[in-house]
Amino acid sequence: MKRLQQWFDLIAGISHDEHARLERARHIFSAHGPDIETLQTPACWRRSPRIVGH
Repeated sequence: MKRLQQWFDLIAGISHDEHARLERARHIFSAHGPDIETLQTPACWRRSPRIVGH
């Protein structure tokens, strides 16, 4: 199957660089970003208390 894909790429004129760019774009855009679920909680509830009662 890979051999057929290589032949098609040669016929269609798709270069190795183009495949590298596509693979890099897939890697960048499929990566999961930061967990924004924690941002649903208000910041005042996420902070640790600064004043501790005795």
